[in-house]
Amino acid sequence: MKPLRIFVALILSAGASLTARAMYLHAKADLASVLIHRAWNKTVVDGQPHPPWPWADTYPVARLGIPRLEYDEVVLEGATPRTLAFGPARLFSGAGLGEPGNVELAGHRTSWFRPLESLEDGDQIQVQWFDARKRELRERTYNVDEIRIVAPEDVPLLTPPSGDALTLITCYPFGRSPRSPQRFVVLASPAGPSRLTDTSPFARRAQL
Repeated sequence: MKPLRIFVALILSAGASLTARAMYLHAKADLASVLIHRAWNKTVVDGQPHPPWPWADTYPVARLGIPRLEYDEVVLEGATPRTLAFGPARLFSGAGLGEPGNVELAGHRTSWFRPLESLEDGDQIQVQWFDARKRELRERTYNVDEIRIVAPEDVPLLTPPSGDALTLITCYPFGRSPRSPQRFVVLASPAGPSRLTDTSPFARRAQL
């Protein structure tokens, strides 16, 4: 019976270790989310970039919302692998927030951009950012024009629906499949010009 007891003890110990690790990672993700939202709130107030923690190599640059899906996330600067672990992020290959051109945002298919699988043509996407030149908080609404599933090498070849555009990119298929050989790309065009906003639903939901 002694070998059996040792085996059971090892199984229980391994299970406890895995549970503790999962709890730690979940708590770490929750804390990171709180710190990122607080950093964004500071930017909304003073217009300055605020890293969410002292050693962070990124900072919040925008708020991304999809009303029909009740989606609401803070966007970080620079879609590096490390940054994407904490939220959707802006690709340096695209235009800056509030600048002419195509704003490109990326996110993981298993987390930040998982809700995009429910997105439909015609849905509205809202982007809020702080315009440093005008020293004001602005917001722009985009309409989804097209959703495409393409090979990774074809993503740069996609033509935005207009000169000023928004593109969302994630891996495909969604979920925790071990392979994601394709890319899920959302092409959207502005529903109108950007507008000054002081009492945006984003700002109200951001108070943590």
